Amino acid sequence: ALPICHTDQPGGARQKAAELFAQKVEQYTHGRYKVQIFPAGQLANDPKAIEQLQLGGIDFTVSSTGSYATHLAGLNLTMLPYLVENYEQGWKLYDESKWLQGEFAKAPAKGFRFLATWEAGFRDMTTKEALASPAAAKGVKLRTFPNEMMRWTLESMGFSVQIMPLPEVYLAIQQGAVGGQENPIDTIFSNKFYEVAPNVTLTKHVYSPIPLTISEKTWQKLSAADRAAVTKAAQEAAAWSRNEIKSNDERQLAEMTAKGAKVARPALAPFRESVKPAYAKAKEKYGADVDAILADAETVRK
Repeated sequence: ALPICHTDQPGGARQKAAELFAQKVEQYTHGRYKVQIFPAGQLANDPKAIEQLQLGGIDFTVSSTGSYATHLAGLNLTMLPYLVENYEQGWKLYDESKWLQGEFAKAPAKGFRFLATWEAGFRDMTTKEALASPAAAKGVKLRTFPNEMMRWTLESMGFSVQIMPLPEVYLAIQQGAVGGQENPIDTIFSNKFYEVAPNVTLTKHVYSPIPLTISEKTWQKLSAADRAAVTKAAQEAAAWSRNEIKSNDERQLAEMTAKGAKVARPALAPFRESVKPAYAKAKEKYGADVDAILADAETVRK
C-alpha cells in the first residue's frame, strides 16, 4: 500500500478527498496500487511529511503551498496576502499562472512532484477576543505554520507569531498559550477551534489551497500507465475538493454560529492596508518574482 498523510482531522474535506483519491487510484491501476490514508498528523506534521516524501518514507502528502516553500523558496510568494478575491480567481491562478507552473516544475529535483491542487480555502482568524480591525491584533499571540511570508503578513497586522504543529493548537488556545490561530474555514470547523476561540473573523488574508504531491522516488517506480492513472485520480479528487470547500463554507459558518461562534465579516480595506509592509519585504527579498506573480494575479482578477 502507498501511504498518504495529512494533518487535518478525519471529519474534514481533506480526508474525504484523500478517500476519493485512494478509491480512484485503485480503480485506475486495476488494483495494482492501494493508497492508505493517515490523517491528523499520525505519521508526521506538514514539514516532516514533505521531508519524508523526499526520503521516500511516504508516497503522498497534501499540504498548504507555503509548506513546500522550505524546499522551493519561490512558493513563499503564493502566500502573499490578498492576491485573489474569490475561489474562481484562485483556481485560475493555480491552473494558468506561467510563473507558478515554473515553480512547480522545480520540485522533482527536490525529491517530490506536484500532481494536482486540492482546495482548503481562504485563511481566516479564530481568536479569543473580537478582531474588528488590525488595531485589535496588537499584542495578540497568534499561531500559524512555519512560513516566512505568513509571518511577515501577520506581524504587519500587529500579531505576535507563534509556530506550532496543527494537532497541538486546540489545547494551546484552551490553556492560553496563544490567543488564537488562522486557517481556512474547513480546517477551523474540523478542528473545532471555534470552541476555544469563538471569534471567527473572515479576513480572507491568504488564499491557501493544498497541492497533492508524490515522492519522486515513488514516481520513478511507476509505469507510464500508472503515472497517468495516479495523475488522473489526483486531478479528479482536486475537482471534487474545490467544489466541496467552496460550497461548504457558508454551511460550516452557520453550524459554528449555532454552536456559539461569533462570525464577523469586517471591512477588508484596513487589513489590506496593514499588510503593505509584508509586500515591501517580499519585494526586497524576491525582486522580479514578486512582479511576475502579481502580474499573473492581476490577469485572473480581471
